This record gives sequence, structure tokens and C-alpha cells, in this order.
Amino acid sequence: MRKRALSLFVLWVLAFAGCQSKSAKVKRLQDQYNAEYPAYAKECIDPVTAGSSELLTGEKLTPEQIAALEAKKKERDARCKPAADRLAQIQKEIIAAQQ
Repeated sequence: MRKRALSLFVLWVLAFAGCQSKSAKVKRLQDQYNAEYPAYAKECIDPVTAGSSELLTGEKLTPEQIAALEAKKKERDARCKPAADRLAQIQKEIIAAQQ
């Protein structure tokens, strides 16, 4: 009888801890995402750093300037891909942890 009561208590503690850890995991992941996203957005999404402001103003660009912008975009995409992938993975983990 004592073993059975102890077993039920252990199961209850594990179930309760599972709910607590699930909530804590979601919060930890959201905090991690919120900490990483602003730097990613500034470095990789901001129109000024993206070089698109020249195009939005209607400024005529020479072929050399267009080539420089394309090279800059390619370099930025390569540099930002790991951060974008990491943020996407965190989003997937948040969704999975919430279910």
C-alpha cells in the first residue's frame, strides 16, 4: 500500500512538474526570441540597412550602383540566414511547446 501511494504521488508530481516545465519552456523560448529578434530586424530587415531606400525614393541608379546593391543584398542574405533560421526554429519550438 505504501509503495502504491508513493508511486501515485511520484506520478502526480511528474504531471504537475510537466505542466510547470511546459509553461517555463514557452516563456524561456519567447524570451530568447524577443532578445534575438531586434538585432536581427535592425541588421537584416531595416530598409536603410537593406539599401532599398534609394529605390523607394525613385532615385535613378547606375548599373554599377545596382550591382553594388545586389552584392550587398547577397552578402546580407548570407550573413542573416543563420539568424533567420535560428529565429524560425525558435518559433517552431514555441508552437510545439504550446500544444
